[in-house]
Amino acid sequence: MEIDAGESHLRRVSHWKLYFVLLTGVLVLVFIFSLNIGFSHIPFENILKILAKNIPILGDLVDVSGISEVQESIIIHIRMPRVLGGALVGVALAAAGVAYQGIFRNPMADPYTIGAMGGASFGAAVAIVLGIGVALLGVNTVPIFAFVGALGAVFLVYAISREGSRVPVTTLLLSGLTVTIFFNALVTYLKLIAGDKLHALTFWIMGGFTYTNWTDVTSILPFIIIGTAVIYLYARDLNILVLGEEQAQHLGVELEKVKKILLASGALMTAAAVSISGLIGFVGLIIPHLTRILIGPDHRILLPTSAIMGASFMMICDALARVIIAPSELPVGVITAVSGGPFFIYLLRRKRGGYTVR
Repeated sequence: MEIDAGESHLRRVSHWKLYFVLLTGVLVLVFIFSLNIGFSHIPFENILKILAKNIPILGDLVDVSGISEVQESIIIHIRMPRVLGGALVGVALAAAGVAYQGIFRNPMADPYTIGAMGGASFGAAVAIVLGIGVALLGVNTVPIFAFVGALGAVFLVYAISREGSRVPVTTLLLSGLTVTIFFNALVTYLKLIAGDKLHALTFWIMGGFTYTNWTDVTSILPFIIIGTAVIYLYARDLNILVLGEEQAQHLGVELEKVKKILLASGALMTAAAVSISGLIGFVGLIIPHLTRILIGPDHRILLPTSAIMGASFMMICDALARVIIAPSELPVGVITAVSGGPFFIYLLRRKRGGYTVR
């Protein structure tokens, strides 16, 4: 049985480049199909021409005589920022999930279950209710407030859960649940005093990309790039952490430093995602786990592959949210919760058999 498991792992590792290329192809297809979904029907041919037109050099070679300015405006200014915003949120939550699952060596750790999402939502809600969510001295404050909330929540959960050098998963999940409930209660109180900000706050809490624009996309992009890059730099340390904390220390890993940096990076990306999408859970739970089954546990491969899958998954969820009850929209958070709830129960039952991230 152990030989079969080893052979299966080797096959997954040897085929990771093929999976990476296939998943990248799926990402491109999902992106194009997502641009096609909307009240106004725009043929795929026109979508491709509009995209090509905005590519330097290539744009001069494309015939766009049959494309109206209205169609181009819909694609470039309405649908594309929405789709790209969803993709970036998927990348952020999936990468944060990879980091958290690696740190705690458990597949049930993700931004939602360990309190980062709750803390970020409280921080962002404070910015919205106080009326400083648009700009303060020319800076968008929602991501800043969300980051402070997410970081505080994660380190609070970590401090509560830690028993000596260990972080038991049961304690972690209970602490994360408790902290999330606490922050949700604070957000509920903010709703009571929100006044004319109540509609914006309520819509934001449900999670979605209806009003995502280019400003939102550009505001979170640096945070996601930085957070993902930092996690990738520590991919080797995450691989060693799988062996256990004592083994990792013997192999030269500075445990506390690495944990704090990775926790902060995960909180940074969670905050960036929450600041434009609202509450969207379970992406960081589902995607890293499925990717690990597909290509193996090496974080140097797992992180970029999870990012690609997370982007595709979030764009698909957003597309479903637009078509299930069209012409109305479902909150994207509902779609991810319906997917993630049963998946979490499945992982919890497997955990009874001693399942860990390996």
